[in-house]
Amino acid sequence: MTPLLHLLNRTSLVLQILIGLVAGIALALIAPETANHLGFVGKIFVSALKAVAPVLVFVLVMASIANHKHGQETHIRPILVLYLFGTFGAAVVAVVASMLFPSQLVLQTHDAQMSAPGGIAEVMQGLLLSVVDNPINALISSNFIGILAWAIGLGVAIRHAGPSTRQVLGDLSNGVTLIVRVVIRFAPLGIFGLVASTLAQSGLDALIGYLHLLGVLIGCMLFVALVMNPLIVFWKIRRNPFPLTLLCLRESGITAFFTRSSAANIPVNLALSEKLGLHEDTYSVSIPLGATINMAGAAITITVLTLAAVHTLGISVDLPTAVLLSVVAAVCACGASGVAGGSLLLIPLACSLFGIPSEIAMQVVAVGFIIGVLQDSAETALNSSTDVLFTAAACKAEARRSA
Repeated sequence: MTPLLHLLNRTSLVLQILIGLVAGIALALIAPETANHLGFVGKIFVSALKAVAPVLVFVLVMASIANHKHGQETHIRPILVLYLFGTFGAAVVAVVASMLFPSQLVLQTHDAQMSAPGGIAEVMQGLLLSVVDNPINALISSNFIGILAWAIGLGVAIRHAGPSTRQVLGDLSNGVTLIVRVVIRFAPLGIFGLVASTLAQSGLDALIGYLHLLGVLIGCMLFVALVMNPLIVFWKIRRNPFPLTLLCLRESGITAFFTRSSAANIPVNLALSEKLGLHEDTYSVSIPLGATINMAGAAITITVLTLAAVHTLGISVDLPTAVLLSVVAAVCACGASGVAGGSLLLIPLACSLFGIPSEIAMQVVAVGFIIGVLQDSAETALNSSTDVLFTAAACKAEARRSA
């Protein structure tokens, strides 16, 4: 086993993940039955990430604040501005693309019973209720807004405790971080199981009828990831943004693409932030916060699918309505949960702007679940990689300003 361990240590994690990806595709094509049974490997990996993420965020944020040195800047405000600006900009990109390349849907009666929010006020009310959630329930349900609120509150309180208490928190944070590193080392096996089972169960047949819609969705996300985000980063750091952009896409986006959960990818983003040399007081708060409110991919999904329904029904869209839709999509995206498919149930809210009844809007949601194999994966990859990208950009901009 020693030569094998040495080989694994010398091989980069990204290359191992790519090998797992290729192996999963090959197995799904050659032996779909076997690939289907191996789905539990991927489920174990995603479950492990989801299990460790809430504890990691709670302990890391609390320890960072408790041991925070007076006068040390965390740069959360500029990161928050980047999150909100990026999400709104993504919604605008989606509106423009949907107008240039309108999509049509086949809307039929769909019997699925789903619960969607009735307005923006309900979305915001849900966010506020999440802040005051019971801490135990917040940890169990992965409510990261509630976890952040309790971690910040306890961290501030423990700053006045003795040095030994703060040291214990620091040691606990290091212990949880070590567990996370062990879990992440199993990413290649997890990706292998996820890819193999997904292709074996769904195949690509279900996606063929929605190639145009997928093209608009994925095209918007690629434009945001490779054009808009680099422009924002260049504006912040005033140098070539692509090395940082591509690094975040490669080391965060790939795992997020297959886990399909911003919450599950939090440990990966925290490890990448540490690798980039960012300050722990900054990324320990900005990364879990970004998994909740930095939702450019969700804004694109909500906008594109809503306008696809609008074009199918022959409803005209003027400029003020398009701007309003961008704002609503951005606000709704911030309220989307950091789990697979979290943005789809907010589509009826956006559809209500055009007077589309909930029965039809829910059919659009059903279409979203059909194409979710690719849509939700690409959406999460964009969302999660942008969390690290904007955090790094704000930190580097501040370092350049201080130099």
